Amino acid sequence: MTPDYVALKPHWTVGDALAHIRQFGSDSETLNMLYVTAKGGKLIDDLRMRELLLVSPETRIEELMDDQFVALEATQDQEEAVSAFRRLDRTALPVTDTGGILVGIVTFDDVLDVAEEEATEDFHKLGGVEAFDEPYLHLSIPELVRKRAVWLVMLFIGEMLTATAMGFFQHEISKAVVLALFIPLIISSGGNSGSQAATLVTRAMALGEVRLRDWWRVMRRELLAGLSLGVILGAVGFLRITVWALAFDSYGPHWPLIAATIFLSLIGVVLWGSLAGSLLPIALKRMGADPASSSAPFIATIVDVTGIVIFFMVAAMLLTGTLL
Repeated sequence: MTPDYVALKPHWTVGDALAHIRQFGSDSETLNMLYVTAKGGKLIDDLRMRELLLVSPETRIEELMDDQFVALEATQDQEEAVSAFRRLDRTALPVTDTGGILVGIVTFDDVLDVAEEEATEDFHKLGGVEAFDEPYLHLSIPELVRKRAVWLVMLFIGEMLTATAMGFFQHEISKAVVLALFIPLIISSGGNSGSQAATLVTRAMALGEVRLRDWWRVMRRELLAGLSLGVILGAVGFLRITVWALAFDSYGPHWPLIAATIFLSLIGVVLWGSLAGSLLPIALKRMGADPASSSAPFIATIVDVTGIVIFFMVAAMLLTGTLL
């Protein structure tokens, strides 16, 4: 916010206003928008400069007023200012205190800087990195390591749960080693779908396209999208196993069951990843946290652990009595 603006009085004529602008306008941040204030500095309207230039100098300012204006409050978050500029398509917006007194203005060039900072912070968090306070090349190596190490340690600890989950299925893996070949395929597919969903929903929330009350619509859309994507990836996996089995006899006589296991597992994991990735940002926003904190690596870690469980549960249902 800047305190450099031009304020007019409603009883002035346009000639008086233009004379005032000539005298004090050089110090104003912008002359595109002018602000009409009552006694005590209370904001009562805003006018475009063109409105003054296109009427007679004898016209009173109050005759041009329509008593309709939009103002920001000094206590609002800067992200709300960015949203207001995007919605209203203005070059400047007035800022008032809680009593409606005009205290300054915000111009679009400053809002662009804020929008860039907010977007950069979100991108860093989505990548699993603590937000940078300086440009990348200006950061010292110790500071760069510190900002990346915190998230990496957290994600590493989370990934340890994957090893724990696999430990519960050691018996199944020892009896059907072939299942281990497909673990990276399963968990990466779930992590990728979850990262996609988290990125899309987080960005949509930042742009105001998705609000907290839209959680049901988001879940319904991702339920259908995740199911469709799971079927597509499952079909590709099923086809791959079929081709290798028929061409190279890679998976033994029970390859149809293995192919079906991969098909159903991919549907379940991709569906779960899409739901988790889309709803976690909304849940974080509801708790007052930054939705971008549900970074893509964080979502991938969650889905990795649950993907292992889903995979081996499906394998247990289909392969018990044959490979298991």
